Amino acid sequence: MRILGVSAFYHDSAAALIEDGRITACAQEERFTRKKHDAGFPDRAIEFCLSHAGTGLEDVDFVAFYDKPFLKFERLLETYLAFAPRGFRSFNMAIPVWLREKLFQKDLLRKKFREFDPAFDWKNKLLFSEHHLSHAASAFFPSPFEDAVVLTMDGVGEWATTSVAQGHGNSLKVTKEIHFPHSLGLLYSAFTYYTGFRVNSGEYKVMGLAPYGEPEYADLIFDNLIDLKDDGSFRLDQSYFDYCTGLRMTNAKFDNLFGGPPRGEGELLDQRHMNLAASVQAVTEEVILRITRALAKETGAKNLCLAGGVALNCVANGKVLRDGAFDNIWVQPAAGDAGGALGAALAAYHLYQDQPRVDTGKGRDAMQGSYLGPAFEQPDIQERLTEAGARFTVLDDDALITETAQALARGKAVGWFQGRMEFGPRALGGRSILGDARSPDMQKTLNLRVKYRESFRPFAPSVLCEDVADWFDIDADSPYMLMVADVTEERRRAMTEDEQALFGIDKLNVPRSDIPAVTHVDYSARIQTVHADTNPRYHALIKKFKDTTGCPVIVNTSFNVRGEPIVCTPEDAFHCFMGTGIEVLVVGNCFLLKEDQDPALKLDYKDAFEKD
Repeated sequence: MRILGVSAFYHDSAAALIEDGRITACAQEERFTRKKHDAGFPDRAIEFCLSHAGTGLEDVDFVAFYDKPFLKFERLLETYLAFAPRGFRSFNMAIPVWLREKLFQKDLLRKKFREFDPAFDWKNKLLFSEHHLSHAASAFFPSPFEDAVVLTMDGVGEWATTSVAQGHGNSLKVTKEIHFPHSLGLLYSAFTYYTGFRVNSGEYKVMGLAPYGEPEYADLIFDNLIDLKDDGSFRLDQSYFDYCTGLRMTNAKFDNLFGGPPRGEGELLDQRHMNLAASVQAVTEEVILRITRALAKETGAKNLCLAGGVALNCVANGKVLRDGAFDNIWVQPAAGDAGGALGAALAAYHLYQDQPRVDTGKGRDAMQGSYLGPAFEQPDIQERLTEAGARFTVLDDDALITETAQALARGKAVGWFQGRMEFGPRALGGRSILGDARSPDMQKTLNLRVKYRESFRPFAPSVLCEDVADWFDIDADSPYMLMVADVTEERRRAMTEDEQALFGIDKLNVPRSDIPAVTHVDYSARIQTVHADTNPRYHALIKKFKDTTGCPVIVNTSFNVRGEPIVCTPEDAFHCFMGTGIEVLVVGNCFLLKEDQDPALKLDYKDAFEKD
């Protein structure tokens, strides 16, 4: 049985295909269109999923959409009625769009799928899941657990913003919900907006900025914005927000409470912005910890699954792990709306069709390392690179690993393009830019010369799974870069009194450990444990780097520049290589040095993409 899952029309459109319960292919539309967070119908992602399986839509048993448009429309109308006449301007803008496009989404989907199959039986094949059920299914069914509590937190689905589900075998039932407008995700997005970043894409910047500040506004948030109960349930005071009826997230009352207007575009970050980021992060962590502690006590469950955009807050995830209320935690690597496509397909298979789960064996999850996107055979890679004008050497496997490890050890920034593309927002060694974690200059180099992004943003370490406990305070796997833990005491560098007295961004250039390029200012790191069974080539590279340097840790960041989707094709990789400070590019078995390339092919990538 084949089921195609689709998410679209809000942000991060995607497609996913499962065959007899096994996840076959998943991809975000942005990777093909090169438009960050592309919300359009995922034609190309669907094409990839079907072609990878060697099939067409006519051979797909069901198509599952990740939410219910009519319920969203109901929420929109009821919200405007509740706040009328305030917000008429945004109502006047939104309703024509909904009437023209969203309300008749089933008809739009029918037309789109008939482009793939003119005889598409939409009456019997097209299914609709609820938004939070899709998220919960994406987290529970691929998890390694037979039983688990599933916590979903995001901005908003149809009505739910936070939900709890109970999973057992092939069953999954939502048992609790918090409804719009009370939303932890929207609270975080309000501070994303207020600190001058873009909502739905800049939240991770707030998380990265938080360690530079102190949570001095946390009490102000608790006293005014959020009424938080002991069990983690909450309500937001809507008089401070404008997201229900306006065209922005916050209002003048919010501005007055926090001492001024939102940070404008181009305005420098100061200590106040860092303290605001630290404060909303601290509040978010407290809410999540209260929820998870209460759920563990109430259910007696040992296993927790997380999904929804808030589950990408890896700092909070790390706090939940260390808190110990649950023995085991598993987070869906595509926790945002893209993962809803996979969840919709899994919900259709297990819940609608009552099919059993597939045993992955040895307690493994079913995501296959999240390497579920396109791959390219070596002859195709060589043909594509040659057509793009690239000059390269083809090496055998051993030579390729050795040359790349030596380049990393010499301090080179390496573009690494191998195997299947990752599904989700994190590069996990398939489409990555790599560096030497021991280098005190690597963070600044990658941020400013390669990624063209804010200097404060941290980088993640990829570490051999067998060596993780020697370098980080974590006793669990983190294959999807969704857990934060501290660097071990013995790997830290003692800071001088003058260094300890520094505040905010001044802390940035102070080496804090043996691996300064991946050690954040609070000694934390967003860890990826690398496993030989899911990514043998990447594991072999880090093993060779360890043999060369004694260090089993390298820098791993996504292969793109600020505002660009992660590269998908060898041509994408070559263009990014030629438009940035990346010095070495490795695509399949092709090895490229920047100095060998035709200078006429150099690109200006710094402003090639819209800022995120």
